[in-house]
Amino acid sequence: MKIYLPLLALIFFIGCRQNVDRGEVALAVSHPGTSTDKAIKLDPKWYEGQAEITVYDLKQNRYNGIHPGRAINIFVTEDFLTDKQVKNDSYTSSNSVSILKNNHIRSFTTGLYAYSMYTSVFTQPTTPRPTTHKMTMSSQDWCGQSFMQLNRKGDKYRMSLYSYFESEGDQTQKVPGVLTEDELFTWIRINPELLPIGQIEILPALMTTRLRHLEYRPYKAKSALSPYSGDTFTSEQPLMAYWVEIPELKSTLEIIFEKDGLRDIVGWIESYPSAFDKQIRTTIAQRRKSVWKDYWNFNAVRDSTIRAELGL
Repeated sequence: MKIYLPLLALIFFIGCRQNVDRGEVALAVSHPGTSTDKAIKLDPKWYEGQAEITVYDLKQNRYNGIHPGRAINIFVTEDFLTDKQVKNDSYTSSNSVSILKNNHIRSFTTGLYAYSMYTSVFTQPTTPRPTTHKMTMSSQDWCGQSFMQLNRKGDKYRMSLYSYFESEGDQTQKVPGVLTEDELFTWIRINPELLPIGQIEILPALMTTRLRHLEYRPYKAKSALSPYSGDTFTSEQPLMAYWVEIPELKSTLEIIFEKDGLRDIVGWIESYPSAFDKQIRTTIAQRRKSVWKDYWNFNAVRDSTIRAELGL
């Protein structure tokens, strides 16, 4: 098979590099989730060729206790193919949109052994509501692995689940394409004024679904947006809090973020019953350090010193 040198050079150059100079082009040929959605553009900071990396101190609800760990949010813009629902590498298709991606990582220990959980959310900035095209979640611990993926198809998601548990097994199903807890983080960064208030339907977070072995379907919920009034989180900027309660699951989620600028997320609080003793416990993530960096260009051994700057 003949490979032309210009094409080979292009593939080598792209690598993990984020293409941020095509934001306007991608939005111009957008294919939002519904015919009434309108593509919008984010603050220019998101298109300067860097990602926002924020590290959080984590206290994670698992088993019959609260376990120490850390969480990381990596927000970055990226060009995304709506038909294949993957990153646009070749720029040969017009089905490309600019999305805001959040890679949400949690690492924590449970006594002897460790957990590593990773969620990716791909949200297109649109109004009257942002359009999340895809979400993935992988979970690894010493017992085994599980993986979930949601792909938007019209007004529904195609959900795939692969798990080492006999009771869950491998399955594929369609679920209504309502709001998800995972995409709340990207919605806040896009425009918190678009967040729904009052009585809503919501799909629970993929991580929580796996930790609690829940049926993945919409649940009735209550939501509110207000100034943050607690003392767990601090910032030099005024803080806001978006709160969601799912009574059937006995769960609440509160995301605290800065009111102005890019709406930096300073932390979150999750409360829900353990899958084991059914006691309600609370997960808390508090911001430790945040930087903007083109991390994909820092992959040499000498670059490991940057991890120390982030407390990793």
